[in-house]
Amino acid sequence: MDLLIAIIFIIVGFLFLVKGADCFVENASSIAGKIGVSSLIIGLTIVAFGTSMPELAVSVTAALENANEIAVGNVVGSNIFNLLVVAGLSACIYPLLVNKTIMKRDWPLSVVAAVLLTFMLIDRNISRFEGMILLICFGIMLYVQIKQTTKSEEDQKRIDTPYSKLIIFLIIGIAGIVIGGQLVVDGATSLARIIGLSETLIGLTIVAIGTSLPELVTSLVAARKNENEIAMGNVIGSNLFNIFCILGISSVLNPITVEPTAFIDSLILVVFSIVFLVICKFRPLDKKTGLIMVLTYIVYTVYIILR
Repeated sequence: MDLLIAIIFIIVGFLFLVKGADCFVENASSIAGKIGVSSLIIGLTIVAFGTSMPELAVSVTAALENANEIAVGNVVGSNIFNLLVVAGLSACIYPLLVNKTIMKRDWPLSVVAAVLLTFMLIDRNISRFEGMILLICFGIMLYVQIKQTTKSEEDQKRIDTPYSKLIIFLIIGIAGIVIGGQLVVDGATSLARIIGLSETLIGLTIVAIGTSLPELVTSLVAARKNENEIAMGNVIGSNLFNIFCILGISSVLNPITVEPTAFIDSLILVVFSIVFLVICKFRPLDKKTGLIMVLTYIVYTVYIILR
């Protein structure tokens, strides 16, 4: 792929991402209102899983091709990007009122997931057995989230659009997000190779950021539409999905062996998750907090480039 084609891929990919995310959020929130399910559970499940499809595709492919460093680096890098940049930039656009359920249940659970992953990476290996543990955790989490979600008449909204049409456009939105994300990743990766960046650095930065673009665009669109629960639910839900489901599937398919830096990055994810959880308990996730989160990511990126 030459320079011009790489740039075209990136531009077209962003167009798919933006339009797909807009369609996705609009129809996801409509479905939530129509059936009386909170936007939070839609954000934690349908939106989070949909926007994590690029991570799933990249990590599973990497696992099958024995490119284990990419599989783990993609998930850990994406989770750090989701937490600091996706949530941070969303808050810069529109202050996010973080749902109490996220603060008390889902965000602390994402910390537990990161701690569990860090513990598994101490010996630089994630076995098939440990992968099964991650998948079991994912099943339990999904069951609890859905079971604790109740329908109520006041949550239901008068939406005349039939379910079939909403679902079709939801799928179209997901397709646009996935296609756009893949185009951007392919274009950016080729561009990086043309410039001369290493494969490891490409995996930790461009691939991780590229596969997180669906989360970024979706949460930014949700924040702009004042869909706070979708915006933040997407971030935390994606991070849980990435660790429990994606790494679970990847390691069951092919046990993962990583470099020592993977443990360090996972530990950094734990620290960031705890620090900003504590911060958000005492102050709103507003523009100032969001800017701090984005600046923190920039510092982290400089660190991984220099190390």
